[in-house]
Amino acid sequence: MPDGPVILFTGFEPSGDDHASAVIAELRRRHPDLKMFAWGGPKMAAAGAEVVEETGQNAVMGLPGLGKILEHRRINQRVAAWLNAHPTTVHVPVDSPAANFPICAMAKARGAKVVHLVAPQVWAWGKWRVHKLRRLTDFVCCLLPFEEDYFKQRNVPAKFVGHPLFDTRPDEQALAAQAESFPQSGRRVALMPGSRPSEIEKNFPLLIEAFRRLKKDYPDLSGVVAGTRPELEEQFRGLAERTPSAPGCEKGWPEGLAFTSRQTDAVIHWCELALVVSGTVTLQIAKQARPMVIVYKSSRLMYWLLARWLLSTPFFSLPNLVAGERIVAELIPHFGGPEPLVDEAVALLERPELCERQRTRLREIGRMFEGRSAAVGAADAIERVAGLATRAEAAELIPAVG
Repeated sequence: MPDGPVILFTGFEPSGDDHASAVIAELRRRHPDLKMFAWGGPKMAAAGAEVVEETGQNAVMGLPGLGKILEHRRINQRVAAWLNAHPTTVHVPVDSPAANFPICAMAKARGAKVVHLVAPQVWAWGKWRVHKLRRLTDFVCCLLPFEEDYFKQRNVPAKFVGHPLFDTRPDEQALAAQAESFPQSGRRVALMPGSRPSEIEKNFPLLIEAFRRLKKDYPDLSGVVAGTRPELEEQFRGLAERTPSAPGCEKGWPEGLAFTSRQTDAVIHWCELALVVSGTVTLQIAKQARPMVIVYKSSRLMYWLLARWLLSTPFFSLPNLVAGERIVAELIPHFGGPEPLVDEAVALLERPELCERQRTRLREIGRMFEGRSAAVGAADAIERVAGLATRAEAAELIPAVG
């Protein structure tokens, strides 16, 4: 038997590497000798976990293909072998419920407790999955304010711990210095096309054509494409060359449009309007209270055959979900061209009162996360489920866990 608790993190996307690394660093600070292992990325390793296998490349959103399914089956076999050889106290699945649920089942079967870091979005689609979650968890760390009540009402132990994006305040001076290299003239529009290859292929042509049409009407318009990796610039420029232009609009990569990578917060600070593909980045924009239009292009056939039967929320974007009402224009799912995106952008560019109303509501969202640290809250939960806290402390946070 191991000397002391053993914690296993499993994450399969770059965002999971981000979330888990902060929690691992907090646990390492509290317990320098704690044994922590991971199927994860380089940030988890840098934070203090021993990475068994590196994951997070070629993340998939939506229904995975056969190749991805087979890949995860092989990963599951290796995780099972590792669990057999390394008795584990707590398994911490990080997001990616489709990939993580089978691992949760394996860990539970071998006597481990399970603490979900990032609540599976069963409130959004496939509500029947809450029964599976109840079987395969001992505690859920909720990153969104409304999730705690949702899960507690369904007898799933849970707590709102905050969101990693709101754990630190923006350094306005540092962001302004970074933004000095961006175009400085005219109206400033950020294009945020996501990070997954499939998202980029579907949505970037929509964003680039919307920018071209705005540029036609506002010649002084400048823009920045916020990429997650420098190597994406070639893909973006190639997509721009292949995307047809409307009559009278520039072809290819428009004048006044720059590209940068790994400077998302600086781009948000710089812009007065963001055209953004739906995802966690919308909360980054909300954190700085910048007006935005959110879009996500989907397959009309797949939506009508499958998604519309699975989805169960009145809103799809995170700011609107957190607010509980439509405070940001969301074109989700979007099946057509750039016209609705352009119309929403023009309304915000032309009507300052709409921008101010949106900024006010986004600041209200930010206040919901104040006074919390997601890393600290998640570390508290893992610590207590792992038996690293006193019985009184454990009962205070997690009364349903023995």
